[in-house]
Amino acid sequence: MKLLVYNIAYGTGCPKTVYSHILTSHRYIKTSSAHLDRIINFIEEENPDILGLVEVDMGSYRTGFLNQVETIANHLDHFHYSSVKYHAKSMGRSIPIIRMQGNAILTRQRVPKTNFHYFPVGFKRLIIELDFKGISFFLVHLALQKNIRRIQLEFLAELASMRDKIIIAGDFNAFRGKQEIEYLQRTLGLSNPNVDSRPTFPSWNPRRELDFILVSKNIRVSDFRIPEVRFSDHLPIILEFQAK
Repeated sequence: MKLLVYNIAYGTGCPKTVYSHILTSHRYIKTSSAHLDRIINFIEEENPDILGLVEVDMGSYRTGFLNQVETIANHLDHFHYSSVKYHAKSMGRSIPIIRMQGNAILTRQRVPKTNFHYFPVGFKRLIIELDFKGISFFLVHLALQKNIRRIQLEFLAELASMRDKIIIAGDFNAFRGKQEIEYLQRTLGLSNPNVDSRPTFPSWNPRRELDFILVSKNIRVSDFRIPEVRFSDHLPIILEFQAK
């Protein structure tokens, strides 16, 4: 099976430098659909069984009210499971554009069970849990603040502790290095297939390993790749695996 995880930055594209990133900040208010088209073409070429998308626009003014999750799913002929990343009582649910920002999991086959959990702290709190062929797959987007990330990781470790076969993936925002996730790995017995700690951010000059796929020991990894495509400010990560 193939898993592709990608922070697509709401389809806002990828300027080549930090300076141009700032100069084109208007794209966060109104962006061209051409960026999303490139992302869709890339995903279609990779043809994943499971697709984890971080930072998707679910139909705001920015995209002309186009739901990117539905658009990608329809193009791939996949089932989709998504939600905005803010808790029901969060201020993020009332701010234009932001209130339509979410995460999503797409699958080639319909899955029997999907749960939407929420971290106890942080602005973005969504955890999507999906049961795919006996594997508990969690998709997350962790906080920018280190102390909030620590609490979120502890919560995630407890949440997943009763599962057998586990994959946890997403944008961990581990700006202090992969030692931030050692507690999660140790508690759940997870390994990181990115054995060389190849960075995923920023895509035009990668320096930080922010995006992870962590797997339990009863999952056999056959391949791990980081394609060098610059359709977002993050690079995508791809895992090919089998459950033992």
